[in-house]
Amino acid sequence: MGDPAARPAVEGCCLLGLSGSRDARVVAFIKGTRTQPQCGFSYKLLSLLNDCKADYEVVNVLDEFHNPGLREAIKSYSQWPTIPQLYVDSEFVGGADIVEQMAGTGELQLMLRGETANAK
Repeated sequence: MGDPAARPAVEGCCLLGLSGSRDARVVAFIKGTRTQPQCGFSYKLLSLLNDCKADYEVVNVLDEFHNPGLREAIKSYSQWPTIPQLYVDSEFVGGADIVEQMAGTGELQLMLRGETANAK
């Protein structure tokens, strides 16, 4: 959140560079994989996205072979200290607890459909 220009440079990276995905609107940076999340918060985030029937990309921050240094880089990029992290349209949304609150109010479902709460 906040002004992207105010974010620290992460070795010249952008979200696209960190995720490796060019097409996904929704990207979840988690510990583990879609089928085997490695922590309860990552599992919670994926469950919320699945409950919303969201089309999303998953990036495993623990995979140092394919994503070296990503775990720390994504935390620096978002200025958020924990994993998992959810991004929609390249904007940081939050971690599992924030996403859970948004799901409870219906805000997450609107965001995933590309709508805003004010568009009602």
